[in-house]
Formats: sequence, structure tokens, C-alpha cells
Amino acid sequence: MDEGSSKKDGLNDRQREAAGHLDGALLIVAGAGAGKTKTLVHRIARLIENGVAPENILAITFTNKAAGEMQERVAEMLERRDAPYSSRPFVATFHALGAFILRNDGERIGSPRNFTILDKGDSLSLIKKAVKSENLDPKQFAPSRIQGAISREKGELIDCRTYAEQARGEYFPAIVSRVWAEYEALLAKTKSLDFDDLLLRAVLLLKEHGDVRERYRNRFKYIHIDEYQDTNTAQYELARLLADGHGNICVVGDADQNIYSWRGANIRNILNFEKDYKNAKTVLLEENYRSTRTILSAANEIIKKNTLRKEKNLFTRGAEGEKISLFGAYDETEEAEYVAEKIKNIKKGARGNIAVLFRANFQSRALEEAMLSNNVPYELIGTRFFERREIKDALSFIRAAQNRENILDFGRIINVPPRGIGKTTLEKVLAGGFGSLPARTREKITEFEKILSDIGTMLEKEPPSAITRFALRRSGILGMYRKENEEERERLENLEELVTVAAKYDSYPREEALAAFLSDAALASDQDDLRKGGEAVKLMTVHASKGLEFGHVFITGLEQGLFPHDSFGFGGDGSVDRAEEERRLFYVALTRAARRVYLTFASTRTIFGSKRANAPSEFLSDISEELMDYET
Repeated sequence: MDEGSSKKDGLNDRQREAAGHLDGALLIVAGAGAGKTKTLVHRIARLIENGVAPENILAITFTNKAAGEMQERVAEMLERRDAPYSSRPFVATFHALGAFILRNDGERIGSPRNFTILDKGDSLSLIKKAVKSENLDPKQFAPSRIQGAISREKGELIDCRTYAEQARGEYFPAIVSRVWAEYEALLAKTKSLDFDDLLLRAVLLLKEHGDVRERYRNRFKYIHIDEYQDTNTAQYELARLLADGHGNICVVGDADQNIYSWRGANIRNILNFEKDYKNAKTVLLEENYRSTRTILSAANEIIKKNTLRKEKNLFTRGAEGEKISLFGAYDETEEAEYVAEKIKNIKKGARGNIAVLFRANFQSRALEEAMLSNNVPYELIGTRFFERREIKDALSFIRAAQNRENILDFGRIINVPPRGIGKTTLEKVLAGGFGSLPARTREKITEFEKILSDIGTMLEKEPPSAITRFALRRSGILGMYRKENEEERERLENLEELVTVAAKYDSYPREEALAAFLSDAALASDQDDLRKGGEAVKLMTVHASKGLEFGHVFITGLEQGLFPHDSFGFGGDGSVDRAEEERRLFYVALTRAARRVYLTFASTRTIFGSKRANAPSEFLSDISEELMDYET
């Protein structure tokens, strides 16, 4: 190791250079496995050591999991250095930051203080109601498609009124405009915001109210943004509005890992950073602490063909490592069997550190069948803890007690546990027809309202864990699952785990604790549920693997048309070169691996019920033969 690597702070020269640049704009171009989080944590610690109050430091990540890890590492770093730590930096996701700003000041633009955050599923339910109220056929005008259109526009900072003006004379946009207007009315009626509103409204608030903008600029004097290449227009603008007053903005990212253009991420945000902030300093982190030389050589060969990037070359001082395995299967069944057999041959203690990646969700079926038939424990990433039925029911009781106008939560739980209140009765209640109901039915609804009132009395005086524990008992949900079959025992365990999750927020200031708990629950990502350790192999899409690392990685379905995916075409769409994004996606897949990579493809694959002959992915020919070991 060089002299810089051996110094007591554990940073290499480039990391130390980045961590020591405290004032002004800073761009850290951090390759995969290059220690970006470590660098950010050291930078935050140095700011505090140099007299910056912790509460004046903002650090933005893209997942609750990443935010939690950064909070823990900053606390540990400061404890080791005996730094003054009377308060804490604000570490959160973009959406959590938006929610924080709106809960404090959103009333200035008409947002209710105690709004409910709708997850994607709840948002879709309201859009379905809007489609129905506009007398549109959901088969012809798919609510999910309309939801996607609205989300994209909000991400570009286009509101409903502006979109309606632009949509005149165009058929589908005019339909979207009608549904969107009704959707906004339903959001207002239920005192709810969707994910995109958290950013859109926060930006509008800061733009329209200079005093609010200045207050947050003074609060967050040093800004850090991780994964900057994944920011969309709204996130970019929110960061700019906060940083423009002082210019102390540090962004970390890698254009080579921009893989989310389909949800609005704009690679040019990071490529243009030095133009946006004229005196910005740029530091390249190219030393990789994760992968072998073989893996990095393959990754460098893959990505160098792209043009939308900042030149860098990953290297490691570590081992050469084993060659990359390549297996060509006849079909997806043989491919999956190969993967399962290989995993069985990997020593038992390492199996919990294995990922099987695929480009499209449908590929998981054959892989799951092979894992089951070979008795290989696996975990399919994608079923979120907070999307489980019993968890959503429990949170709905808390949210409904807090916001009685939320008809989604009210409707979800009015018959949980079953109390004989049907859909027709619910519609009458929501329409104001309570008085016309039979006396016994009115009694049931009054009893339900009493449950919400009792939970409501806990909201202002108890910490989140106590509120959750009380809500589970008072609602009767716990009683529903005190059964002896495995499924109900699992649901009961999940509810117990919810109390454990809530307890993490008990140390927050009382006025922030419950809001933070409910916000984080609504904004949870797939990775937040990823369990550490154990024997389970992780099955997931390449997109879901972003930011994770594993000892052994299998990348399956490397066929032309599947990976790279034929829906992305070649030649770009004017804003993002989709072909380059597919190449970045493969680069991300390769760099998840620390020790060994296995590549597979199938000569035939059944898609939509028909067998299709496939050519191997063009990516395979971009890797030097001396790095590959061909298996038969």
C-alpha cells in the first residue's frame, strides 16, 4: 500500500483529498466499490471537528437503508474522535427531506400539516377511482399507465394545471389531464400526498417563499448528495435551491452507474455539475476495495465503449482472482439447473453471500423452481415488508386515527377484523349516509370510530413503539392472527417486528417521531428488507442490486434482446442513450461481485408462451477471452 493508505484515518490519498475539501462545490466521481460512503462519513466528521454544528449538515441518499447506515457510521466516527455531538446531521432520502419541509412549512402552499403519504399502491387506488369517476374504461385507459404519466410529469416539475394547458388538442394527454384533475381532488379530500408531491411541492414552496428558502439554506449550510447520477429534475432543483445561497454542495456519483432513466434520472445532472458550479473541485475515486482484478478488467472493458461518461479506470491492489465463468444452456430450465448446482458446490458458509441477477422479472420463475428442486434456500427480493397485508392494516389504523379524511385507510380497515361492514355500507358512510343505516350497523361503525379515537389519544403523548403496540391490541389485529397455522404465525411475527421497527424512532424529538416513522414506512424500498447473513441466496433484478455487494454473483439471461433488452433500442431517444444505459446496467451487475462472476445465457427461451431462439449478448464479445472460462 502507498503511504496515504496506511495513515491512521484509513483513507487513501484521493479519499483524503475529497474528505478534506470542506468549503465550496465538490464533485466526487466514485467508481463502484471505491469507498464513497467512508469518504462522505469522514468529510462530515471533519466538518464537525472544524466547528460546523451537526444540525447544519445535510446528507441525502436514495434509500432508507443507505440513510440508516450513514447515520450509524457518522455516530460511530464522532464517538471514536470524541467530537462534540450535541445534535446530529440531517441524514435522509430526498423524499424524506421533502416530507420534513412540507410538514413544517407546507401550509404556506396549501398542504395539510398532518398529510398521509400514499405509497404507489394506494396512489394507484385513487387513480382507479378517478378513472371511474370520469366514466373511462380502465381496460382502454390503464390506471397504471396514467399513474406513470402523472409521475413523470411531476418529476419534471410539471403540475396538473400546467399539464392541462399543454395537453390541449392531444388525445391521450387530454385523458390524463382529466384523470389527473380528479386525482388531485381526491388527494386534497383525503389530505394525502403521493411520492412525487413530496418533491414537487417542496420545490414550489422554496421557489415561491423566499423567507422559507433562506431559513432552510441557513439550516443546511453544508449539503451532501449521494448517487447524484440518479437525480431527476425535481431532485436536482431541490438541491440547487438549498445550495445556491452558500454553494457548499458535495455530490458523489458515477455516470457509469446511471441506470434509472426510465424513472426520470438524468445523467446530465452529474455530467454538467462543473458547469452548474463554476469553481467546483473534482476528485476521482478509482481504487476499488471490493472486486478482483479479473472482474474489474471485464467491467472496464464493458464500460469504455460508452461516450456519456467521465473517463476513469477502476483498479485494485487486491488479488487477480478466478476467471469469469461462462455457460451456454439450451433453455432457461438448463440454465437455472446450472445455477442451482453451482451454488450447491460453493461451500455452505458462503451461500448467504450469493446473488443471482436477472434483467426481467419473469426470469425468476425458472430460477425459483430450480432452487426449490435442489433444496437451495433463497430469498426473492421485491416483496417489501411494508407492503405485506397485515403491516398495511396496522399502519392504516394509525394513519386513519391521525387523518380521518383519508378514505383509503378508513376503507381498508373498517372491516378489519371482520365486523360485518360491506362495500355498500362503506360507500354510504363515505357519501354521508350514516343516518340511513340500520341501527346495528350504526353501532358497528360507532364502535370502529371509538377504536380510532382511542388510538388518536395516544398519538400526541406516546412514542411510536407504544402507539404501534397499542394500535395492534386495540384494533383487534393481533387477535386475528393468534392461530396455529404457519402463515398466520408469520403474520404475527411481522406485526411484532413492526413494533421493533417503530422503536427505532422513539429517540426522535416527540413532535417528529411519529411522522418520521410513518414517512419512512411509506418510502421504504426493496433493499430495506434485505436480510443479512443466513444461508439464503438472493434472487433479484439487476436494478434492485444497485448499491449492494456479494461474494459470488450469477448474471443470467445474457442474450441479445433480453440483456441488452430489446425495448431499449439502439441510438438513443434524444435525452438519454438507452443503448449505453443497458451497458451501464451490465457494468453495475459485474461490479456487485467481490470474488467470482458467473455469466449464463440460453439458446432458446420461452417468452409469452412461445420458444424463441437467441443469440448470445453482444456484451459477452466485449470481454477479453483470457478473462473467461467457458464451461460445458
